[in-house]
Amino acid sequence: MDIQLLGTHLADLVRALSAILISTCQLLAIFVISVGVIRGLLIFLRSSLFQPQTTAAFQRSRLAMGYSFSLGLSFLVGASILKTMLSSQWEDIARLVMIIAVRTALNLLLERAIRNSQAIADGDLGLDSNGKAPEAAIASP
Repeated sequence: MDIQLLGTHLADLVRALSAILISTCQLLAIFVISVGVIRGLLIFLRSSLFQPQTTAAFQRSRLAMGYSFSLGLSFLVGASILKTMLSSQWEDIARLVMIIAVRTALNLLLERAIRNSQAIADGDLGLDSNGKAPEAAIASP
């Protein structure tokens, strides 16, 4: 078998697997973000309809959506890296750097918002740093 022919078949296999992985990452991002939006909406509706604390419901739904958005953005960054992996053009590499920079900035902002929301939710509920109520912290050894 000719080495050049083997290299061509191997390159085609890598391109096909790369396309499958890119599509898989993008589908996972869509799925995770969709589930997060639905879950956040359900948390908000359930809490706001049956409990008078709409601000706590808003914070809990934001947290659920924030985690999903962060994970979805990570999948999209992975897909962008895979997409550019086979390209050797500087334009594609520069585009990848910009995409990763924007998505990483969004991810960092989301994580900061999640931490702030978590701190607000823990403060509203009177939880300690371990997520336990003060009575539970005293009762546990």
